[in-house]
Amino acid sequence: MRNMAVWFEIPVRDMERARNFYSNILGHDMPVQKIGEFTMAFFPTAGHANSGALVNGEGYEPCDRGTVVYLNAGEDLNEALERVEPAGGTVAVTKTKITDEYGFFALFRDSEGNLVGLHSMR
Repeated sequence: MRNMAVWFEIPVRDMERARNFYSNILGHDMPVQKIGEFTMAFFPTAGHANSGALVNGEGYEPCDRGTVVYLNAGEDLNEALERVEPAGGTVAVTKTKITDEYGFFALFRDSEGNLVGLHSMR
């Protein structure tokens, strides 16, 4: 079976601020590329795994309502969550258990005002 989600884009106003925010909380460098009228910073991916990008350009407006993207926070999402506020974001929902089978989630507002989720199995 195919994954239903294949790509995501998180709108940003200030690319450098947003790239620094996500690089800091997730511990990954995010290369920036200009594609047409858009500036994009790419989340890391391995092989053909699903991924996404931060996007700055016309029609992309940060929002804290609507679709929520959940990012893989590695072994324990507390590590990434602890870096949210020092990086310029706010924690909206602290680490919360879903079930033993599905692990944990948390929600935060990023440096641009988007509501974004984190997920980990412990």
